[in-house]
Order: sequence, then structure tokens, then C-alpha cells
Amino acid sequence: MTLKAVLFDFNGVIINDEPLHRELINEILIAENLRFNPAEYQQFCLGRSDRACLRDLLANRGRVVSDSYLTQLISRKAQAYEQKLESVEKLPIYPGLDDLIFKIRAAQVKIAVVSGALRSEVELVLNRAKLAQYFSAIVGGDDITASKPEPDGYLLAVERLNQQYPSLNLKPAECLAIEDTLVGIQAAKRAGVKVVGVAHTYPFHMLQRWANWAVDYLYDLEIERVQQVFSRTAPPQPVK
Repeated sequence: MTLKAVLFDFNGVIINDEPLHRELINEILIAENLRFNPAEYQQFCLGRSDRACLRDLLANRGRVVSDSYLTQLISRKAQAYEQKLESVEKLPIYPGLDDLIFKIRAAQVKIAVVSGALRSEVELVLNRAKLAQYFSAIVGGDDITASKPEPDGYLLAVERLNQQYPSLNLKPAECLAIEDTLVGIQAAKRAGVKVVGVAHTYPFHMLQRWANWAVDYLYDLEIERVQQVFSRTAPPQPVK
């Protein structure tokens, strides 16, 4: 088996913007006359799409809202997110990302994003960071109906890479996911994708128990060693 694609999560892996998302969710809850609860945020939002996050946060407080109203809240948050990033002189891109991308490209492995973030947010950051050219596919939270920990995003990324490169004949077992959250790791494994957990959000020891590999930082990930493991292992089976 050969490693053919690396699928990056976005928030918490490419960009350190979790504090910003917490702030924006807090603002939405305040506007709804609700108080922010850090435990609820971790349970319902970390690693998940804005739609799933807000829907479940509000439902947990007894608020059942329509899809159209959720769309309004998501749009408001997206506008605020873009405005906040525009005011930042330097994007909080995680150290080691540039070097890791260089190594992956040198190994002739495709690169994609699988995120719960809106596609527009992912594209905004990648374009501003001058990284967009290296990503062959982007799956955002608005491209799928089922958020992580469901495997839909990863399966769609494989499908899109195959559409773009028909001769690639990519299978989930030939991909590596890079995730920082437990729901993200679950999503990758349910798709049949091996996953490395990077300890940006959860502690290293916790990721060790959930992921196939764990690293403290992106620059600790040795793509050559991962390739060696892929070359001598049987394909993983999707987790139901």
C-alpha cells in the first residue's frame, strides 16, 4: 500500500484560530440572550461545522431553530471571522506547516483540506498565506450535510481527488489525515483513513489513544517514516 494523499483538517491544524471561533460563538450566544459555557463549546463545537455547533448548542438550551435561521447565524459569524482576520497583520499559521507541505510535495503526494469550516474561510486563509496552490481539493463544512465525526467529508475529499486525477485511483486506505480533535480522528477512521493527531487542542497522551500516530507539533511529523509504515501495512478497514 502506498501513501497517495495527505488530508489536512483546517482549524487547529493549519491555523490557530480556535480562540477567535470561541469569541464569535460567544457573541452569537449573547445576542440570543444565552451565556457561553466552555464545556458546552468543547462538547458541541470542537472539530465540528458551524451548523452542527450552533444547532446543538441552541438545542441544548431548549432552542430549536429553523435551517434558515441557522444559515443567518452562520453567515453573520462568517462575516465577523473575515473582518477579524483582515485586521490581523500576520495570520496565526502553525509553525512547521510550510516545511511539512514542502516534504509532502517532494514525496509527490496530493494534499487536500477536510474541514468543518466554511469553504470561503478556508480559501481566504490559504490564499492570504500563499498556500492555496498546493491544495488539490477543499471540502468545507458547507459541502456536506453530516459534520465530523461522520466520515462524509473524508469520503468526499477522496472522490474529488479522483475526479481531478482519474489515474490516481485513490482509496481512503491510501490517505493520511492530520487532525487535532477527537471527532476529527473519529471521522477519518470511520472513512478508513489512517490519522495522525497533532497536540494543538488536546494533550498528546489523549491523542495517542485515539490516533494511529500522535505528534506535539507539525514539524515533528516525519512523512518519510509514515510512507514506510504505509508500504508495509495492510489497508485499514472503515470503523462503523
